[in-house]
Amino acid sequence: MKATFSKPLTPLSEEQISFFKEQGYFLFKKGMSNDLIDAFNGHIYDIRNQEPMPEWAACEERKKYSLRLFNPHKHDSFSRQLMKHAIVRGALAQLMGQEAVCVQSMYFYKEPGAPGQASHQDYYYIKNDPMTMIAAWTAMEELIDVENGCLWVMPGTHKLGLLPHGAVKNVEEHESWTEETEGVDTSKQIPVIMEKGDILFFSELLIHSSTKNRSTDRWRRSYVCHYIREDSNVLHREDLRQKYPLF
Repeated sequence: MKATFSKPLTPLSEEQISFFKEQGYFLFKKGMSNDLIDAFNGHIYDIRNQEPMPEWAACEERKKYSLRLFNPHKHDSFSRQLMKHAIVRGALAQLMGQEAVCVQSMYFYKEPGAPGQASHQDYYYIKNDPMTMIAAWTAMEELIDVENGCLWVMPGTHKLGLLPHGAVKNVEEHESWTEETEGVDTSKQIPVIMEKGDILFFSELLIHSSTKNRSTDRWRRSYVCHYIREDSNVLHREDLRQKYPLF
């Protein structure tokens, strides 16, 4: 018997889709429930609280609640369920014109004092053909704002194509091992203030960044997944070639 799958939701209006196409991003308010976020945060904590820690999640003991968890969707069923969230699947299908598949996931802790990431375009790190990649960045805290290191976006820059990237200039503010965009005035970026469960969708060519967490007691946890259209393929990155469907 041939398997059947439900059709994706259509959570975005035509106005919201047009906004994304024009600006390169769209903030979907309260896309995930507080209960779901709380359960997932607790689950991620439990993963690294195990003895022994799972090999795929392993890190130094002193960093086990601060070092980002890379690609949990490959190993953990709860992470895959969030990756497949109905709102995410539906919005991506509307924005891409057909179903999406996931190629990367990251859970960020970003404790107080942690640096941000300098201005960049995701396509620089994850090239795909045809170019279809969209990130879904979900807030895992009550409030993510300028103080605790929110994302900043530069509207409309997804229309500029891929820009050169070079060494990070401000290593006090940003992680030194990444690279940042060159040839554009990134001072025009604007902050994206988010509440728990909000989902920010943004294009792979949108210039975006984050700043240092300047709070003394507020973390900035988030779950970020990168998706490509089902007929697209990741180039050059063997670790991200596997496609994970959303149904």
